Amino acid sequence: MPRFQAVLFDFFGTLTRPVQRGSGHQATADLLGCPPEDFVEVLDRSFYERACGRFGTAEATLRWVCEQAGVRPSEEALRAAVACRQRAIRADTRLRVDAVPTLRALRDRGMRTGVISDCTHELPLFLPELAVAPLLDVRIFSIQVGRCKPDPALYLAACARLGLPPRDCLYVGDGGSQELTGAQQAGLTAVRLAAPDLVDHLVFGVDSGWVGPALLTLGEVVGLVDSSPVTVPLAGQ
Repeated sequence: MPRFQAVLFDFFGTLTRPVQRGSGHQATADLLGCPPEDFVEVLDRSFYERACGRFGTAEATLRWVCEQAGVRPSEEALRAAVACRQRAIRADTRLRVDAVPTLRALRDRGMRTGVISDCTHELPLFLPELAVAPLLDVRIFSIQVGRCKPDPALYLAACARLGLPPRDCLYVGDGGSQELTGAQQAGLTAVRLAAPDLVDHLVFGVDSGWVGPALLTLGEVVGLVDSSPVTVPLAGQ
């Protein structure tokens, strides 16, 4: 495995513990006057469209979701639901206990770090509040790029912001959105976080055919980086 200068991470399920929708999502549906089961069904089948920003702002997106479910909330209800959904997703987000120590250990070794996430409007707003925020050199969000993994644009955007070629970057993810295959096709080295708790993770587009290396804990990334060989330039290069 080559020597790396940066490690890029997926967010949900990788830097965080497994995600499941909590009670705040039912509260959001209630504010919209939408049956919770219909609300969730539309959310599930439209994730990638919403994560690419296809329907516009957060309010416009929830309006579209409601239209699919056959309800038409007021503008006041939409605004309240946007705030409620923001709180709900934030409440569902719990960092892994080894997320901060892992990022600190990598940075102590001179590594650059970053996150690449398929997400809707909420994550870019609350990630700055999280303990991992000051430990991330780059943050790439699908909702801002307008594309989702495994599109190479997300990985290449992260590499460009770091000023590094893809071959110098390691990508770590749980395998959602075919992200590992996408990272590899973009020229990065990819490893899967196969933590046992991910059996309960809400995930779409699982990279089920992935046969590359895997780690059981996030902290193992540090050992992987430490064990990668240092490439010594030849004289004159």
